[in-house]
Amino acid sequence: MGAEAAKRKGPDGGQEDGPVSSSGWRGFLSSVGLSLPSGLCRLAPPALRLGRRRMLRGKPPDIPDHVLRLAGVGPHKLRAEWSLPGFIAMFLPEFPHRSAPGHEHFQVLGYIAKGSFGPILKVKDKTKHKTYAVKVIPKSEILRLGVLEQSKEEVIVQRQVRHPFVHDLQDCWQTQRHLYIMCDYCSTGDLYTYWVMIGQFAEATVRVFAAELGCALGFLHDFGIIHRDVKMENILLTDNGHLRLADFGLSRRLERGGRAFTICGTIQYMAPEVLSGGPYNHAADWWSLGILLFSLVTGKFPVPPEADHCGMLRKVRCFPYEMPLSFSPPLALLITELLCKTPTRRLRSLERFKRQSFFHGSTFDHALLQRQPVEVILELRERPDRSAKARRGLTLSLQPLKGFDYDSLLSPPATPDTRPEATAHGSHAPPLPGPEYFRPQGRPNREVFV
Repeated sequence: MGAEAAKRKGPDGGQEDGPVSSSGWRGFLSSVGLSLPSGLCRLAPPALRLGRRRMLRGKPPDIPDHVLRLAGVGPHKLRAEWSLPGFIAMFLPEFPHRSAPGHEHFQVLGYIAKGSFGPILKVKDKTKHKTYAVKVIPKSEILRLGVLEQSKEEVIVQRQVRHPFVHDLQDCWQTQRHLYIMCDYCSTGDLYTYWVMIGQFAEATVRVFAAELGCALGFLHDFGIIHRDVKMENILLTDNGHLRLADFGLSRRLERGGRAFTICGTIQYMAPEVLSGGPYNHAADWWSLGILLFSLVTGKFPVPPEADHCGMLRKVRCFPYEMPLSFSPPLALLITELLCKTPTRRLRSLERFKRQSFFHGSTFDHALLQRQPVEVILELRERPDRSAKARRGLTLSLQPLKGFDYDSLLSPPATPDTRPEATAHGSHAPPLPGPEYFRPQGRPNREVFV
């Protein structure tokens, strides 16, 4: 392992190799989750020895260039010492830096799922006597994949929104090595689990789900936010079976008239203009809602997912999206308008959504919608096979918790959380995407860069 030496002016005005502090390198590497063996300096050949001896000139550092760029340090201007405040500042102000509370404050009740970058834990706040879902994200993964801005955008968006049908962000912070995102804990689970259990929902139930999700999308769009990953796995359920739209890892702020071009989302829910690489806008979320409603009622997706976005685009462009005869005419009309392939002609506003004949005699008042529990969800929640359906064959164990102190934040759990519960991102990974990617159907979602 080598590093470029710090340089200083010699007596003749030329450059001279200067000392490099091994403690500085250890501090930097430790902060990104790597370690420098204590004997390396002593055992290394003289030309590579860290200290006052001469280093090999021009040898690149063993740290990815994009990490150095994010740190404001170019590969040809490497600092000999790394200051921890500088590393922490990369994630400010979205992730405040604070000392991690110990086990006297938080208690891990279980391990919910393995996320893309780290575990999702069920945590009890002993002071408030409340349970939360906490995503633990190593900074090294954020920097390695170059998704710093996306991780910030997720919490920026969630801090801006408070709505009865949108999942709340409770807190977020950073320690030396990790980011923490804490959200409300939804013990009932996600909509996908119950769809798998029941096969298909009655139109009366779908009407309630559609009204609640339409209200959430209209609210977000009015705030200039496009979600970009509306799907069953990202819809959590309250104790009474009502919806909470979650997972803002792919969301972004997009004002009215703005356009986006990133190919991202879950492939079978993606609008044709998203699959083609844009331009697209908030109308893409309404297409995803149409796919979701079609699937809830029929028990299957209108177009099976393809392995890549190009193949999916070809299918979506030629598929007629004819409504099954079992649909009532009002439902068929609603989904037909949502699945219009031309974004400018698509149903893409809450006001137009409310005027659909499918909702005649229904309410869009938030309090009235939530007054009656969704009985089918409450019934399915008591079925003994719910746990197996929620895990979808995944084995939840404590293995990811072993040997990982999470900056001494959390006390070790006594038992794994094997119940089918969900977090702010369903029961799978928190998506902190790269520049362009999609997530095919299935759980856990596989991230594919395109």
